[in-house]
Amino acid sequence: MVRWIGLGARLVVGGVWLWAGLLKVGDPEASVAAVRGYQLLPTGMADTVGHVLPMLEVVLGAALVLGLITRVSGVLSALLQVAFIVGIASVWARGIEINCGCFGDGGPNPDASAQYPWEIARDVGLLALSLLLVWRPTTPYAVDGYLFPEPSEPSEHPNEQVEDVEAES
Repeated sequence: MVRWIGLGARLVVGGVWLWAGLLKVGDPEASVAAVRGYQLLPTGMADTVGHVLPMLEVVLGAALVLGLITRVSGVLSALLQVAFIVGIASVWARGIEINCGCFGDGGPNPDASAQYPWEIARDVGLLALSLLLVWRPTTPYAVDGYLFPEPSEPSEHPNEQVEDVEAES
């Protein structure tokens, strides 16, 4: 059952990453402005993050949807979710009113404080699903299953293996 829940987690988290990245990849300057709005990184670093983040989200989302290097993708997804939770909590605590920029909608928002709890809750949920994939990365319909097949399990009856060896000699 956990394998099927893992498939759902892969598709949900991967789909969110793909959606977020694709909405931003066509407008890198808006992505840079959204990262700058958090006022957490020096300008040069914020610019780099703003340019790299959309493509990283697309690649990460595709890897999760396909089930490619699922455990590594889950770790990266979890780390990004933690960074986003910290970022949103930081602007909330400092009284900065901005759209999170998660889906290409960064910039000032006078009603942002009311949205921060929901954004954090969403990211905590995605973090939990990402951690599930770190814990149990083997899911149905994953490319990993074809690239890295699990070793076949030994027979449940150890005597069958002994009899096979004796029959060959």
